[in-house]
Amino acid sequence: MRLDKLLANMGYGSRKEIKKLCKNGAVKVDGKPVKDSSVHVDPDAQEVEIFGEVVHYREFVYLMMNKPQGVISATEDAVEETVVDLLAPEFFAFDVFPVGRLDKDTEGLLLLTNDGKLAHELLSPKKHVPKRYFAQVEGRVTEEDREAFRKGVTLDDGYKTLPAELTILTQGSVSEIELIIYEGKYHQVKRMFEAVGKKVTYLKRLAMGGLELDDDLEPGEYRELAEEELELLRSAEQSVEK
Repeated sequence: MRLDKLLANMGYGSRKEIKKLCKNGAVKVDGKPVKDSSVHVDPDAQEVEIFGEVVHYREFVYLMMNKPQGVISATEDAVEETVVDLLAPEFFAFDVFPVGRLDKDTEGLLLLTNDGKLAHELLSPKKHVPKRYFAQVEGRVTEEDREAFRKGVTLDDGYKTLPAELTILTQGSVSEIELIIYEGKYHQVKRMFEAVGKKVTYLKRLAMGGLELDDDLEPGEYRELAEEELELLRSAEQSVEK
């Protein structure tokens, strides 16, 4: 990889700025100053330093966010605040994007990454990666609703959903439930309850594949995934493929 591309990808400046840094002797490879920013380096085998600090190169980043209400699942928007706007500048150079979307008024687990292959696998309609939600629903959610969801319900556009697993936590004028779905249609959870004559008033995603939302993350907070968590996502897309 070209040295200027490596450093630009890690957020150390534009290629023009990095060229100037190299000429000024701020960049070393294996302990030796490198004046030419176009040289090729192997980030796995060579040590790159800038201002005496070792650069730990990585191609991909994986972030778990507890998405807050009022923020849209997009990389940029002329009017609305986006989930990418919540990130620290150190992640800007990676061009991360949300994997799928949560509605503006929905909160909970959202994965952000620049790994397009993993994102595609997790979102592919053929994979049926499970997603688990908590919801508050106006009206009494019944065993009849649970059975209807188990068989699949017909949405307002005529589409019949895949079987879903509805767990009733509390019943009353406002019921609390958990729901596992295996697809990601537009406003799906809300539309599924509309199909049985009820309205979702609060919605939070708790899990995607084997990845669970970290309870310590407040709305708007995020952290990088641990390696074990990343493996849970990878195994989820592999297991549903078999």
